[in-house]
Amino acid sequence: MNDHTDMGKQGLTTAVPSSRLFSLPNVLTFGRIIAIPALVACFFVKGDWGRWAAMWIFIAAGVSDFLDGYLARAWQQQSKIGRMLDPVADKLIVSAALMMLAADGTIAGWSLWAGVIILCREILVSGLREFLGTLAVSMPVTKLTKWKTVLQMLAIGFLLAGSAGDKIWPYTTQFGLTLLWIAAILTLYTGWDHLRAAWRYVRTEGDA
Repeated sequence: MNDHTDMGKQGLTTAVPSSRLFSLPNVLTFGRIIAIPALVACFFVKGDWGRWAAMWIFIAAGVSDFLDGYLARAWQQQSKIGRMLDPVADKLIVSAALMMLAADGTIAGWSLWAGVIILCREILVSGLREFLGTLAVSMPVTKLTKWKTVLQMLAIGFLLAGSAGDKIWPYTTQFGLTLLWIAAILTLYTGWDHLRAAWRYVRTEGDA
């Protein structure tokens, strides 16, 4: 009797996380991943319509990024898959946007270095998080990292508007490139800060 009861309790315990798979916060995260092909497709649309569509898709993704975290905390719907996919979705859509902007020449010349810095930092932090995860050590998000993310999203938003936005405000692309460089500088600092914080665990593993 007790064995069956314990098995029932275990079944309930394992069922709770699976029931949260399609919670609204997770659906918003899935939506950001699904939006990536749509964003890329916008660059193959001739005329200004494609650029405006890409910008609004990216803005919607940014809003969903805020909402999924807020709702998960407010409704106590945090889950392991949500914690795993949320940063992945962010990095995927940012990487896709930067690559497409570089491909169509919106980001060119020296400004390509800003994009390279941002992408390299994202890969570095992902690797550090994976390593620290094996040690059950979390990497907290600092306020400066949040500001970096905000500036990075704004920069990409302006750059996605690009030539279409320049027809309304002539400095749209230039303003986006300026914000991208500021974000890249903050990216270097925060990336180094994360690496320095993680180094003591790397060194400890080496000594062991």
